[in-house]
Amino acid sequence: MREAMFYEVIDENKVRCNICPRHCIIKNGERGFCWNKENINEVLYAVGYGKVCSLAIDPIEKKPLFHFYPTSRVLSLAIGGCNFRCLHCQNWSISQFPPDKIPHRETTPEEIVDLTLKYECPGLAYTYTEPTVYYEFMYDTASIAREEGLFNVMITNGYIEKDPLKALPIDGMNIDIKGNAEFYKKICKATLDPVLETCKLAKKLGIWVEITNLVVPGYNDNLDDLLFIIHFVRDELGKETPLHFSRFHPDYKLTNVPPTPIKTLEIARNLAIEEGLKYVYIGNVPGHDGENTYCPNCGALLIKRDIFDTQIIELDIATGRCKVCGEKIDGVF
Repeated sequence: MREAMFYEVIDENKVRCNICPRHCIIKNGERGFCWNKENINEVLYAVGYGKVCSLAIDPIEKKPLFHFYPTSRVLSLAIGGCNFRCLHCQNWSISQFPPDKIPHRETTPEEIVDLTLKYECPGLAYTYTEPTVYYEFMYDTASIAREEGLFNVMITNGYIEKDPLKALPIDGMNIDIKGNAEFYKKICKATLDPVLETCKLAKKLGIWVEITNLVVPGYNDNLDDLLFIIHFVRDELGKETPLHFSRFHPDYKLTNVPPTPIKTLEIARNLAIEEGLKYVYIGNVPGHDGENTYCPNCGALLIKRDIFDTQIIELDIATGRCKVCGEKIDGVF
């Protein structure tokens, strides 16, 4: 175990965790909402520290990050737990259980970085579950990785407080915006505003940001909900921010909901482009041309994707420009 960061003792037997907007008040001998922090004699410990339950080398496009080191492979890891309780969670078997109650391997940040270097990955991804809940392990690993010249990306629900986010050595983020405030309350057991604040702060910090919206039939697929996401991205984050509309499949506690019709995703993508966004994608539909990156100026095919097979076509990686018209393409290449 490692002592937690960003907490305070508030009285004789209680501490308050300040990593995420829940600000759990945790009594002696108890854990917080995410199961990763435990109060032991008024010292808050990261009890999930190093208990890695998932470890793999993934295409960075799987995150999804489409404008950040395209075609690269990243070492991806997770520790169990989450600060949401999403009814439609698609990684529920590791996110909805305490980190010590699921199969895991005790691992150090140094071992993770050594593996990244051994397999010649240019960076690491903190993903699969919610990285905020294993903040200390992410922080330590990312700090060592940066010293070694590796990048760090975080795939997140965005439920993190400002000071912990500012302290993280993170280069790229894919942040979920799941729906409107009612959707967060009903489906995620959380609140929307902190997520939107995270998106805006990440951009201000110079972190490369992409946004994902999982479109769930009957829950967040109406025109108003789609426009809410689109307008937030355009007006608050910038039209250069990639937006991914991903297809839902029935899982966890929403098995009675059908998969998202592909037509709904196409409508969402076309609407976002009409509203001024430069890079809009369709996810979880293998082979769809909505996976590809096109030049927003001349329409040339820059990057072709088929599932996770990615080919650079008309993008000059060295300059980040379209080879056809010279348009500067937004991203980290």
